[in-house]
Amino acid sequence: MTRKKPYDFIVVGAGIVGLATAYKLQKKFPDCAIAILEKEEHIGKHQTGRNSGVIHSGIYYKPGSYKALNCKNGREQLVNFARKYGVNHDICGKIIVATKEEELPVLEQIYQNGILNETEGISYLNSHEIRKKEPFIEGIKAVWVPIAGIIDYVDVSAKFVELISKINPESSLFTSCEVQEISSEKKYKELHTTGGDFKAEKVIFCAGLESDRLAHKDGLELDMQIVGFRGDYYELNKKAQEKIKNLVYPVPDPKFPFLGVHFTRMIKGGVECGPNAVFTFKREGYKRTDFDMKDTVQALGFKGTWKLFFKFWRKGIDEYKRAFSKTLFVKELSKMMPEITRDDVVFSRSGVRAQAIDQEGNMVDDFKIINHNGTLHVINAPSPAATACLAIADEIVSRTLEVNITNNDVEGDQGECCYHTK
Repeated sequence: MTRKKPYDFIVVGAGIVGLATAYKLQKKFPDCAIAILEKEEHIGKHQTGRNSGVIHSGIYYKPGSYKALNCKNGREQLVNFARKYGVNHDICGKIIVATKEEELPVLEQIYQNGILNETEGISYLNSHEIRKKEPFIEGIKAVWVPIAGIIDYVDVSAKFVELISKINPESSLFTSCEVQEISSEKKYKELHTTGGDFKAEKVIFCAGLESDRLAHKDGLELDMQIVGFRGDYYELNKKAQEKIKNLVYPVPDPKFPFLGVHFTRMIKGGVECGPNAVFTFKREGYKRTDFDMKDTVQALGFKGTWKLFFKFWRKGIDEYKRAFSKTLFVKELSKMMPEITRDDVVFSRSGVRAQAIDQEGNMVDDFKIINHNGTLHVINAPSPAATACLAIADEIVSRTLEVNITNNDVEGDQGECCYHTK
């Protein structure tokens, strides 16, 4: 039930970035009432609950970028948070494996990025050392990343909700509460939702797959659009699970903006393989044949989508083939694990990435946060947004309040966490 007087803050979207933001606001202002609006019946239904569950190290990202800075800071905060509040996690490490000579220059670039990004403990592994780490993996050279780990981001999100409620019982999470209209009333923004009307002076939108649409409802004109990319996961059957100890990644194709299919030990048991990356005809479509007319028309009516297709058409065709062929999916995995067979894997699940694309067909690589008439919109929050959620939350709070966040506000007192980009 909504309250009659305005809230101090409204956060739209109870994914992990939205909940981390609400948590950081509540810590900073314990007496302020915060409404968190979520259109689904429960948290974690979309990107938060459908990712690989990896705590990323930041080794891949361009040194000095918002991604790199926030991944490092966010990982430190996330691990401290998990330790402090008993959220199950494991800093198990991962290897990035080169299986052929032409991959070595890219592997070297990743290693150098890691050095510049101050990724602790990274080192090279030769083929023998790879087998010692992962007996069923074959490669000519690899980078060992000891600070990578695994966690369940829905568990992290649930802990945020619990702590917000403990700090201020007047703050509430409202589920089945989809924003339909946005209006202004004096100094307040009013959100008209399927769960009632909500009012606040400060509103923060962390809407993931719907971020651009809510921005348009708020009158914000964008030069980019969200396009969904589905990723399918298989999992190793119980007999084959012993073939992977922790995390194993290929050397990514530098011409393609995703990391490639990889092996991931999951924090709640099992080993997943994937994901691939294919254009989806439904933003929240988790089946291979899902289709939504509105989503399709909007995506294909945007010139940036077609320019992206033309840039990556060969890779896109390969990804689509693997999406409908278990044999081809396993063949891709066999580049790192030659002994893997079709019988070793079973289909598991799918997720959809929300990716902003500009009008020239470029994937917006970094986080994109925009202030607009008293509201703040997180337009683009690609991986490693889950790992970096607490650092991103600090930036959002900073921009919302137009103040710097001090180390007293940072989880685990890791120091300054606010990295501004123009």
